[in-house]
Order: sequence, then C-alpha cells, then structure tokens
Amino acid sequence: MASLTKKELQKKYQDYKAQGLALDMTRGKPGTEQLDLSLPMMDLVTSKDYKTLAGADTRNYGGLDGIPEMKEIFKDFLEVSSTDEVIAAGNSSLTLMHDTIARAMSHGFPESKKPWGQQDKIKFLCPSPGYDRHYSVCEHFGIEMITVPMTEKGPDMDVVEELVAEDKSIKGIWVVPKYSNPTGYTCSKKTVKRLAKMKTAAKDFRIMWDNAYTVHHLSSDQDQLENILEACKAEGTENRVLIYGSFSKISFAGAGVAGMGASVDNINWMKGHLSMATIGPDKINQLRHTRFFKDFKGVQKHMKKHAKIIAPKFDAVIEILEKELGGKGIATWTVPKGGYFISLDVPKGCAKEVVKLAAEAGVKLTAAGATFPYKNDPKDKNIRIAPTLPSMGEIKLAMRVLTVCVQLAAASKK
Repeated sequence: MASLTKKELQKKYQDYKAQGLALDMTRGKPGTEQLDLSLPMMDLVTSKDYKTLAGADTRNYGGLDGIPEMKEIFKDFLEVSSTDEVIAAGNSSLTLMHDTIARAMSHGFPESKKPWGQQDKIKFLCPSPGYDRHYSVCEHFGIEMITVPMTEKGPDMDVVEELVAEDKSIKGIWVVPKYSNPTGYTCSKKTVKRLAKMKTAAKDFRIMWDNAYTVHHLSSDQDQLENILEACKAEGTENRVLIYGSFSKISFAGAGVAGMGASVDNINWMKGHLSMATIGPDKINQLRHTRFFKDFKGVQKHMKKHAKIIAPKFDAVIEILEKELGGKGIATWTVPKGGYFISLDVPKGCAKEVVKLAAEAGVKLTAAGATFPYKNDPKDKNIRIAPTLPSMGEIKLAMRVLTVCVQLAAASKK
C-alpha cells in the first residue's frame, strides 16, 4: 500500500477522532464468548453432590495442597511426574508467584544462608519485553531488576549465563517460556537445557517459570516446549525451577484454579508456609473444574474451542498491520502461534507518542514502557496489542486507528 502524506494521515486521524470512539485493548482478558464456554461448570456441584471422588467433603477444612483429582490434572498441565510435585491452590497464579517471593524475602529458601530480605541487595533478571506484573512484584519488594534481551529462542542465554555466574545477589529470573507475553516466543530446547545447566553464584537461585499460556494454541500448528523440571533433574538442579499455571484464561478469569509444580523439596517448603496462612483452598471450585474437564485431555479439547474464537481476532490484527504498515520500514510485529498478545515495534522514540495519539482518538492501549522493568523501554519502541477482549468489529477499527497513529508518529520523527 502506498504511503500517505503527513497531511493525508492527519486528515484520517481527525476523522477517527471525531467519531468519539471508546475502544479498550489494554489487557489480555478473555472475551465474553470465551467465558461462556465454561458456564456448564456452574451446575456441576450442587447442594446434594459436593464430595470428591474419594468422598471428602469439599465444604470443610483440609486439603492444603488441593483435592487429588485437581492435582492430577495439574500434574499433566504443568508437566511434572507426580502429584507430590503439585500444589493446586486458589484462583491466581500471580498470587502464588507473589507469595513465593514474599516467603523468600521473609524466610529464604532451604539453601539460603539467611532470608533474602536480610541480605544487602537482591536482584532479578527480567527478559524484556516481558510481563509487567512480574516487574511489579519485584518493585513491591524492592528487588533490583536487570533487563535481559528477549529473543525468538527465549532469554538471551549468553547474557544470562554471564550475569548469574558472577553475581550472587542475582537470585532469580522471570520466564514466560511458551507464547511469551507480549512477543509470543517459545523457549528453545537449547535455552531450556542451558537454564537448567548454568552455574549460578547464588545457591538459592530460582527460575520463576510462568507457563501461563502452555495450552493457549491458536491452531494445530503449535510450538513445543521442553520439560524444564526434567531438564533440571538431569543436571541435578531440580530445586532451581518453580512452575506456575492457572485456569484463569481457560475457565473463568476471576474464578479459575492456580497450580504450582516443583521438586518435592520445593513443594514441601511451600506447603510449610501455606500451613501458616490457610486451612486449604476453595475445594468446591476445584471440584467444579475437575467434573467439567475430567482430565487434561478435557482441558486440551476445551482450548480448541477457545482457539476458534480468538484465532480470527489475531488474524485480523496481523492482516491490518500487513496491509497498512507492511513494506513501509516503520514497524515490525510478531506472528505468534499462541498466547494472548502481539508485540509491535515502532520507530525508536515513537511508542509513547503512538499510545498518546491512539488514546486521544479513543483507543486505549497498554502504556508504552509497560513491557520493561521500571516501565522504561530504553528505545521507546515496543507496544503490546491485546486482541482477545474486543469484538471483531472493535478490533478492526482499533487497528486502523493504531496504524494511522504509527504512521503519524513516524512521519513526525523524520
């Protein structure tokens, strides 16, 4: 498509602005159609039928690490070898991750000489662009963040290996290993092996493996992810990795079930802390989920229904980016095989301006810089696109506005 003049772009922009739009593409929420898929779950636990397969009363206390049938699903979901390596918890994997860091700060891990919070400085590696809520957890606890480039094969392992080998204050790394937020990249087999094998100066180093999108494929053409816990076991580093996942974007975003997978040592460490904080999770909700999905194959079958809803939305975003920005040398974007986001890179120094222009035209986007630690994108170029929540019509309109804003910002930079 031929490039428009700056005057023509300004005319299109003003036309959009005059429409009084109110479109929101800020967060990766499931759309209403996706949430509707799980509605039958609401009827599967009744006032007369609320016991687990083993006959346990889900209304009462107990079951600190979840009901057995939920743990069985998470065993396959998180790809661990035994239900002894699983905790099935409440509705949020973010809560589990936050609480893991909180307990490391207050008490340390078994290998820690003293709690992290009593050490001079704690640092975390943050592959970027990445997930803003991981960074918020670090900021909340005063953990210094070190930006590491995110590549198509995962974190830049040359950088990671060099840093962790020489600095014992680096205690961990955040990784969204499959269909990462926002790029949609998946860690390669080699990256997983290097993470498991690398030498770390900190004996209590942890990989926070947030496998949020492990079953969120867009089609039958799927990325494959190496099993991180098995890779660590092979290297004798099985206590290094903590795996997280949830049903938040599978069943109900506000009432899913979260799980943690790890070595038995790490699970026992976590359960010891959980026993001080709770008598058990929401077992009634876990029972709903297990009756609805039955097993992990049921989860996989359910996710094909999600893909039919959201894949066309991703296709629409890519199609408009190609049509409006393709071949103009002013933007690049990812074409993920799964997950919830598309990562858009605009000319250096333009991301904030693009987001500002879009907002003024009635299209809300994730804040520029949010995909980097301290909300500071050093090149001011990355924008996260979240296609799942809006309707198809809203997506197409929002993307047309966005592409005009990108062109306007790029023209102003020349």
